Formats: sequence, C-alpha cells, structure tokens
Amino acid sequence: MKIARAVNRLIEALEKLPGIGPKSAQRLTFYLLHNPQTELDKFAEALTRLKKDTKECEFCFNVGESSPCSICLDQERDQSKICVVEQALDILAIEKGGFYKGLYHVLGGAISPLNNIGPEELHIHDLLKRLQNGIITEVIMATNPNMEGEATAMYLKKLMNDKKLSQKITITRLGRGLPIGSDLEYADEQTLNRAFEGRREM
Repeated sequence: MKIARAVNRLIEALEKLPGIGPKSAQRLTFYLLHNPQTELDKFAEALTRLKKDTKECEFCFNVGESSPCSICLDQERDQSKICVVEQALDILAIEKGGFYKGLYHVLGGAISPLNNIGPEELHIHDLLKRLQNGIITEVIMATNPNMEGEATAMYLKKLMNDKKLSQKITITRLGRGLPIGSDLEYADEQTLNRAFEGRREM
C-alpha cells in the first residue's frame, strides 16, 4: 500500500523526536489527520511561534520570553543561591513545587564521553563567572541522579575547589528521595521538596 506523501513526511518528521518510534509516529500522524483543520492550523502556528517567541537567558540559559529571563529579573528571589540543573525542563519541575526561591543555571546537558559531550559543550565557564560576583553563598547541584549527572556534579565541585571558590561558597547536592538513574523532570513535587530539604554538603 502506497502512503500519501504528506502522511509519510509527517511520520518521518515525528520519528526524529525523542521517545517517538515508528509506531508512535504513525499513530500521532493519523490522530492529527482526523482532527479539524482549524485545530491543525492552531497546532502548526504554535510550532511556528516556538522558536520565534522564545529566547535563551543570557545569564542562566533558561528559556523565556525575554533575556534576562523573568527569574533572573525577580528581585524577590534569593540572589545568594544558584541551583545548577542540566536542562531548562528541570526548572519547570522545581518551580511547579514552589519551594525553591533562588536562582538557576542551566548547563545544557551533562558530561557524557559516550555521547561526545565534554565540559566545553556545557555552560560551565558561564557558571564560574557568575560565582565570582561575591553574592553567591550556596550552589545546589541538581544534576540528574545518574552516572553522567554525578560525574558532572563532581567535576564542577573540583573546578570550584581549584579556583578556591568553595572557600566562600557552600556546595550541596540534592538529598535522598530521587531514584538513582532517574531524571529530575519526572520527579513529583513532594519528592523534589524532600530532596531540596535534605540536600547535603559535598
């Protein structure tokens, strides 16, 4: 059976998304195909505006509508704490709980030699620059509790020690409660809250 080119193009495009295999791509395509054209137009418009209407924050590398982002501009937040996360998606998970009121720094990933991601590919140099302003008193390592996340946290701690930043700044790691090998974005609010409350000095 020959598939319509428009259908095939969308299936191939969806297959490029993370976590979407051929079968899922086919199901999504045929689901969209049976939606009213007005809904498809809204969906297409949302995709088109995604990159055009968002900016990466020049300070923390979060995704927002402006740069600096609303979190960095918020003077009500605790300017003495920086929570280091791998992805901007992790900020959404933490902010949903409403228990953390400090600042963030998005690394853009974790050190992973198998995936050819080294320290140079991450926003590590930018983090070190932020830590030299004399305001920061605590850095919370909130990288994922897996091998890459742990390695990244230890690498950052070593860098801070080498630059003698750890003499003025407390380095902490999220406490127990987060399953080993999991991603922060999938943790529920209560688990994240307990992990923040139980954070320990590295």
